[in-house]
Amino acid sequence: MNEARHAPAAARNREPILEVLRRVLPPEGRVLEIASGTGEHAVFFAAALPGLLWIPTDADPSALPSIAAHRDLAELPNVEPPRLLDTREPWPLEADEKIAALVAINVIHISPWEATLALFAGAARVLPSGAPLVTYGPYAIDGAHTAPSNEAFDASLRARDPGWGVRDLTDVARVAKDAGFELEERVTMPANNFTLVFRRR
Repeated sequence: MNEARHAPAAARNREPILEVLRRVLPPEGRVLEIASGTGEHAVFFAAALPGLLWIPTDADPSALPSIAAHRDLAELPNVEPPRLLDTREPWPLEADEKIAALVAINVIHISPWEATLALFAGAARVLPSGAPLVTYGPYAIDGAHTAPSNEAFDASLRARDPGWGVRDLTDVARVAKDAGFELEERVTMPANNFTLVFRRR
């Protein structure tokens, strides 16, 4: 039975995100993807960026079969088997695995704030100076939502889990700076989202 799941949002946002990744990711090296979800982004980006080795992960064990199924269907040499990774737990990386970039799509608002703190702290441990950390999702700006739809989305997230919610960009940038990252670029994306490009100092 094919266990590959599909998320409509992944099909809608993958091209705009790829445009940013083409500019900011290095031409080669290992890319660690946090919260790969269905696995659709992993195979799409890996196919478009063949010089990079993609490492998909997720904190939810039930996501791994879908990621593995998409990997099997794509038959790409530059996608590794998925790994279980919760940013708040020890990261499943070998000592000699040098990570060149980190990508986290739709993570910060659909996880507890502690997971974001751990995301940047962990990235600081595994990324070398100058490496990019790219996040994507909705963010509030200076305490205000950028669209009524984002405000409604924030309310729905908090109703599902009080620890979730659309975060303020200023708060995220502060956490990043404390961990040794500078916000290099904020890219406006479709559907009231942003791609944030942080760079390891």
